[in-house]
Amino acid sequence: MSRICELTGRSRQVGHNVSHANNKTKRVFLPNLQNVTLISDTLERGVKLRVSTHGLRSVEHVGGLDNWLMKTSDEKLSLRVRRLKREIAKKTAAKAA
Repeated sequence: MSRICELTGRSRQVGHNVSHANNKTKRVFLPNLQNVTLISDTLERGVKLRVSTHGLRSVEHVGGLDNWLMKTSDEKLSLRVRRLKREIAKKTAAKAA
């Protein structure tokens, strides 16, 4: 399983370990991923996702999964979440009509 946030697209970053003698060796910074169940108000069900803590804070700040998905561009989202966004948009359009 790849270490990529399904919502924000955050993945690993590369940097250096720097010793006291200023020797630099490669290292990897991994995102803090959590398995969470986010509630979709429109679909009235929970959705299990693998999300970074930064992404989770962003979702909470905007006011929930549905609001966050509608404001986010598709390029950042994983395939599963894009399908979920389409499903939410269809349900919202059906309620409005």
